[in-house]
Amino acid sequence: MKRGIFHYQIGDTFDSFLFIKTASKGVASNGKPFLSFLLKDATGEIDAKLWEATPEDVDVFQQGELIKVTGDIVQFRNRPQLKIHTLRPVQQTDGVNASDFVEKAPVEKETLMERITEAIFEMENPNLQRITRQLIKQHQEELLTYPAAVRNHHEYVSGLAHHVVSMLNIAREMTSLYPEVNRDLLYAGIIVHDIGKVRELSNASSPSYTLEGKLLGHIPLMVEEIRKVADDLQIDAEEVTVLQHMVLSHHGKPEWGSSKRPLIREAELLHQIDMMDARLNMMNRALERVQPGQFTEKLFPLEQRSFYKPTFDEK
Repeated sequence: MKRGIFHYQIGDTFDSFLFIKTASKGVASNGKPFLSFLLKDATGEIDAKLWEATPEDVDVFQQGELIKVTGDIVQFRNRPQLKIHTLRPVQQTDGVNASDFVEKAPVEKETLMERITEAIFEMENPNLQRITRQLIKQHQEELLTYPAAVRNHHEYVSGLAHHVVSMLNIAREMTSLYPEVNRDLLYAGIIVHDIGKVRELSNASSPSYTLEGKLLGHIPLMVEEIRKVADDLQIDAEEVTVLQHMVLSHHGKPEWGSSKRPLIREAELLHQIDMMDARLNMMNRALERVQPGQFTEKLFPLEQRSFYKPTFDEK
């Protein structure tokens, strides 16, 4: 028996429960309204369309709702899509809970917090350590539950902390290879670089962008918080400006959201580690969905490339 949307292939018929991660209304070329969904369960997610949607459908089937849905798995622009035949809200007698349909990080949040705490204790620079510790203290609950993105990489509960810990583990190896790198600065930059996403995104399980997120974005929000925390801690030192630069430049290029390119060695390394972890997360999760000898779907953030899974890959 199939379990979860991850296990369905093109041509299969779907008849089960899913969680509405996002919902938006559109108008087809024939002038009739339709609903576009991103539906998910604990195994994965899929785009879906409900054609000729009624006003009642728009009111009922919104983000964060559980639904019972039937339809066909089709291919649209080289990606699986669920063509909906019927759907209804979940009823109490169905015996399903929203928490069962939310994908979670493969590492428990307590373990993730232990690694972050360990990295902070390893810091020898008191200014960087105090600022980082205070920011974690202020946002610990959200850090341990929020995803790292709405879509594409680490887009699951606790994904933000999972991303941070994966980056810390990469950084630990990098600093052993390149001992001249300032480990404290790199660790601090990794830990705080994306914390602004807890203000940019609305919640942990079905996030959308907040007003702050749409108008400001997580990078300026975090740069502002670093300055505020430093002022509260009465830290007036170069480390504050340098840490702000780490956050401000971690996307690497202006067209990717950074108002400054990395101008410090550790800032460049932060950018490269961030890219490496995000891109590998996307690749790994796409490759999990295909059999050896097959190509993945085209991955838009990875230059629309399809990745091949070798037949001798035993992992």
